Amino acid sequence: MRKTGWMRRLGICAVLLAGMMAVGQAAQAQQDTDFSKVQIKVTKVSGNIYMLEGEGGNIAASVGEDGIVLVDDQFAPLAEKIQAALKDLKITDKPVRFVINTHYHGDHTGGNAPFANAGSTVIAQDNVRKRLESGGTGGNGGSIKMEIPPAPKSALPVITFEHDVTVHLNGEDIRALHFPAGHTDGDAVIFFPKNNVVHMGDDFVRYGFPFIDVASGGSVQGMIAAMEKASAMLPPDVKVIPGHGALSNLDDVREFVKMLKETSAAVQKALDEHKTLEQMKQEKILEPWKKWSGGFIDSDKFIETLYNSLTGSKGEFLKHN
Repeated sequence: MRKTGWMRRLGICAVLLAGMMAVGQAAQAQQDTDFSKVQIKVTKVSGNIYMLEGEGGNIAASVGEDGIVLVDDQFAPLAEKIQAALKDLKITDKPVRFVINTHYHGDHTGGNAPFANAGSTVIAQDNVRKRLESGGTGGNGGSIKMEIPPAPKSALPVITFEHDVTVHLNGEDIRALHFPAGHTDGDAVIFFPKNNVVHMGDDFVRYGFPFIDVASGGSVQGMIAAMEKASAMLPPDVKVIPGHGALSNLDDVREFVKMLKETSAAVQKALDEHKTLEQMKQEKILEPWKKWSGGFIDSDKFIETLYNSLTGSKGEFLKHN
């Protein structure tokens, strides 16, 4: 994918997510977005694995004679467009049999209800169901805060797993593996070993500094561990679908992890020197990594995120778990 294309789409996504956090309601973000104008772009990744981009998190699709498996499903108003895009592939007339969620955020799970109502089985890690069912407050423990209402019963995963689960479909062993305390406490990385593809969810994104939902059990330490462990399990030429952004490879993941380690070390050094959060911001301690500050998480917000991750603080926003 050409840079200009994904930069434009990420700009739209950043506006949407920033709006979510400003008003504190995912529902408001949906009201403010004209989904009728969203187009679903389909890219063949490898074999029978496709990546779908629209509004929200990237979707992976295994499409074959046994049916379709989706990884994530964006927002509810896009479900029909996603179905239409899959039908346009003219590979199968079989339905979407399974949807696997990488985590609980609405830009990845908003389509759960319409797909479930159409007959799909939704699968996710245990904590995804818990957080969807209860709702609560997410954020980085600082200036980023979003109120997440409970999801309707039809949107809840009906199959959950603690550590891992495998779906055997279309000649592929599609494995969802839980990596705790990264982007959230319910993250799953999805492996398509036969096709040499992996979907990293929001543990790896391409919009710059990542949003880490500290209030929902996420941490920078967990995100680093997840990406290092997942990368060690993969062949060097694997195709990587990020939670947001362009199709990637392991070099991109390694660069992302290097940034996470270096910025964490910079904040830890400031902590060891007994500097306050405000002092870290005033001293612009993340200036050497300013190229990563182009998304909706700027340097100050990422300093907050790292500070709360490294000190174990979840801020004032945690309401459950």
